[in-house]
Amino acid sequence: MEKFDASRALLSIGAVFLRPEEPFIWASGIRSPIYCDNRLILSAPEVRSNVEQALADMIRREFPGVEALMGTATAGIAHAAIAAHILGLPMGYVRSSAKDHGRQKRIDGRLSPGERVVVVEDLISTGGSALDSVEALREAGAEVLGVAALFTYGMAKGIEGMAAHGVRAVCLTDFDAVVAAAVEDGEIPASYVPALLAFRDNPDDGSWEEALR
Repeated sequence: MEKFDASRALLSIGAVFLRPEEPFIWASGIRSPIYCDNRLILSAPEVRSNVEQALADMIRREFPGVEALMGTATAGIAHAAIAAHILGLPMGYVRSSAKDHGRQKRIDGRLSPGERVVVVEDLISTGGSALDSVEALREAGAEVLGVAALFTYGMAKGIEGMAAHGVRAVCLTDFDAVVAAAVEDGEIPASYVPALLAFRDNPDDGSWEEALR
């Protein structure tokens, strides 16, 4: 059986899209040669089945003691739900902020003190949303085994942030693998690679665009 290639799967449906010549503008103002929208996975049944099975397999392999999955709001929720269904595990999610009514809680779904959980995220850039969820779960008494994501940019800020909070993160694919697949398949020229890696290493300073020229 051929091994599932997450990089090519995401590229094939435009969930990860490389456009160095016309940079995307992130909400932070960063000019980026790449855009990731893993919500598109949900609209592509064949890719969705393969991605979610690979996610479930990765979680089972990397975090064998997991007792529940917790998705990040909002993009991680669907992936956590599908992977939890495959694994036969409970699932919940962490709100970005507490409810302003009822019990005013941040965590939806049953969570017992000491329960071993894995946070499910769609992508990791700076790692902020995943770490926020980790801290909320820890405050609620959970033992967070780590974060499982579909894609990571591999940015230093994200890697250092996870390490500083004692969080282990595993991902189906990453920026480098996507770039390598795009070059191999002729979607972008190999000459773009140094500029793309410069973006990964220093996304804030815009120097990658100079390298592209």
